[in-house]
Amino acid sequence: MKAAFDAGQYLWNGGDFYGTEEYNSLHLLAAYFDKYPEDADKVVISIKSGLTAQHTIDGSAAYVKNRVENSLGLLDGKKKIDIFEWARIPDNVDFWTETLPTLQKYVDEGKIGSVGLSEVSAKTIRRAAQITKISSVEVELSLWSTDILTNGVAEACGELNIPITAYSPMGRGMLTGQIKSADDIPEGDFRKFVPRFLPENFDLNIKLVHRLEEVAKSHGCTPGQLSLAWVRQACKDIKGTPEVIPIPGASSKERILENAKVVKLDGQALKDIEKILSEVEVVGRRYPEHMALEG
Repeated sequence: MKAAFDAGQYLWNGGDFYGTEEYNSLHLLAAYFDKYPEDADKVVISIKSGLTAQHTIDGSAAYVKNRVENSLGLLDGKKKIDIFEWARIPDNVDFWTETLPTLQKYVDEGKIGSVGLSEVSAKTIRRAAQITKISSVEVELSLWSTDILTNGVAEACGELNIPITAYSPMGRGMLTGQIKSADDIPEGDFRKFVPRFLPENFDLNIKLVHRLEEVAKSHGCTPGQLSLAWVRQACKDIKGTPEVIPIPGASSKERILENAKVVKLDGQALKDIEKILSEVEVVGRRYPEHMALEG
């Protein structure tokens, strides 16, 4: 985390369900700002919530209050929550009349900075923006997953001037070139259950990686840097040109420094990539079927 800060990576994304109730993103953040209180004002933190122990999404006012207060309690005043995201649209209450207004109340009270959305459709983005200010929309975007460029999500964000937070910008590690076969994914890893990583699809999808590695080599960067550069420039042709902020995960200082290096792709590189995307189809769903997401 300190390496990321020193490299100028100030948008930090976490969740109260990233980990256990006893030890998750909020605990890590509290420990960091306890040690480096001088960094708190520069870092922007976005916290996702809403997932229950039963892996359902609860949007009730009571659960919203419980989750916000829990997060504030764990941070203990060391850092303000800049963006609080409800992870998905709940189906147990009306999101528009209960969940969003409750979150807005915490904004009005100054307890959270703003409201964010995650994995939502263009229709939801537009409707939510009429109820409260939406500071970011977190969605998957990578050379491995380009859906938002054609399903209206990027267009809605451009229209409403909402930044896009792009998670898994390197295709859950696939686009780094470090994963050579389905056997490289360790047992117990979530990717073992993701259709795109299943053996029958992996051997087809690795073709995309190999083609992109050639472009990265000719452009003098790593495949991961190429992937991040493309994500930053992916919405250049979208009306309104929404800002896109990739949020790659990293578990070592070396990867953080690699990811922090900003590469700008020239016209030829972008054309080469577009050609590859038109010729190589990614096979398999983004998530297992039982985890179907909105729009």
